[in-house]
Amino acid sequence: MILEMKVPSPGESIKEVEIATWLVKDGDYVEKDQAIAEVDSDKATLELPAEASGIITLKAEEGDAVAVGAVVCLIDTSATKPSGSTETSQTVAVAKPIETPKAEAPKVAPVAATTYASGTPSPAAKKILDEKNIQPSDIVGSGKEGRITKDDAVNATPSMGTPTGGNRGSERTKLSMLRRKVAERLVAAKNETAMLTTFNEVNMTPINTLRNEYKDAFKAKHGGIGLGYMSFFTKAVTRALQLYPDVNSMMDGDHKIAFDFADISIAVSGPKGLMVPVVRNAENLTFRGIEADIKRLAIKARDGQITVDDMTGGTFTITNGGVFGSMLSTPIINPPQSGILGMHNIIERPIAVNGQVEIHPMMFVALSYDHRIIDGRESVGFLVAVKEALENPLELLCDNNPKKAFEL
Repeated sequence: MILEMKVPSPGESIKEVEIATWLVKDGDYVEKDQAIAEVDSDKATLELPAEASGIITLKAEEGDAVAVGAVVCLIDTSATKPSGSTETSQTVAVAKPIETPKAEAPKVAPVAATTYASGTPSPAAKKILDEKNIQPSDIVGSGKEGRITKDDAVNATPSMGTPTGGNRGSERTKLSMLRRKVAERLVAAKNETAMLTTFNEVNMTPINTLRNEYKDAFKAKHGGIGLGYMSFFTKAVTRALQLYPDVNSMMDGDHKIAFDFADISIAVSGPKGLMVPVVRNAENLTFRGIEADIKRLAIKARDGQITVDDMTGGTFTITNGGVFGSMLSTPIINPPQSGILGMHNIIERPIAVNGQVEIHPMMFVALSYDHRIIDGRESVGFLVAVKEALENPLELLCDNNPKKAFEL
């Protein structure tokens, strides 16, 4: 029996996916529920499991855009699973005598044809190279047997000065559907919003003091979950969103949608690029709840298991460029949201404290916001509220009872 495997729908609004990687080869025997491919949608990368056991026949190539519901492979469920390596080696041994005569054939003539084709431009490519005054010998052809194609000629650039003898190669790779969608959304955010960024700085000493005192007990109490900076920042943000609700709203045509909950998108780096999973109702979560949810989502992103539902929604975003060493940046709004908070690295710097110069761990923070819906007063007030909470976490985030706040 031949089973047709069709592309399942990854989400309600997704009409097509792209075959990112086949994890099996044409003719392989696959087991039911075995991951056979990774498919990209414009929101996530998902694994495609085999629906039955049998011999697989691929019907799409890597990079192909395939409509949801289209057939991507066939599985012959009547095929039996091949036995061990002994039969495989016997098959190879039988095949060798058949292939031996073919090995001598190229000695007659095809060698000259191969040599001729390698590095030879097509007529269209030669015309373009002549116009650019570029020698064919300076280009590595991407066509069959090294032939220089029109695209090779179009993308070729004249040499700048005398070659140094170093590697001057390049590689042209198609972006994944997810990366292309991210690029499209980032450009749209720049072009379609009145985006501004306001900055402030935070003295991280109070948070460091709390973490140093309670992080070991926190980790022991909560099954290895760490007490990180993200829970402090998330709680500071949800508090500030309650004080300045316009920052927790978004544009919808001529209307403003205001939310009475805080679904915080947390930007994390995954193998397929930037992912922004959502911590739901973060305003109701404890430190442990926030850290546990962030850890769960980060593991899913790292392992390529993140889903569309994990990244759908979100009323505000936090991104931490500091983990990569960024000192200051202007984060781009995650549309249709109206605000994003950028965290940065922590550097010890001298600052004035009560008329005295002291050295403290300092972090720059940045708020990018859509000026169409958020005025300067709200944006500055919001960021100041975040700063106040982070510099006074004992009172404003822990209600003067850190053991209760950390559930110890």
